[in-house]
Amino acid sequence: MTLERFLILGAILFGIGLYGVLSKKHAIAVLMSLEIMFNGVNVTAVALSRYTVPYTVPDTFEAASRFLLTGHVFTVFIITVAAAEVALGLAIIIAIYRTRQSVLITDAKELSR
Repeated sequence: MTLERFLILGAILFGIGLYGVLSKKHAIAVLMSLEIMFNGVNVTAVALSRYTVPYTVPDTFEAASRFLLTGHVFTVFIITVAAAEVALGLAIIIAIYRTRQSVLITDAKELSR
């Protein structure tokens, strides 16, 4: 596969996730859509890391690995942040469900009163 196909795949995943975030009323569906958006970013980061190499790559393996694994490192950080986001999001959803007996986002906006 070429870089363009990976970028298109990442954009499609991000677009599907964005549509889900903007159109869904169920809080768990919104969290799932956020995860799809994160996965689109992950695919793009790894693809760019794989296919874009600096003009001059150093001779030693340690120096070269710093250039070639940057997308992978960003992906690990994104996965870590996504896991924390899901844990916190589910905790908030469970707390809202216990008080309102609903997980709809339209019901959650009434909590500001």
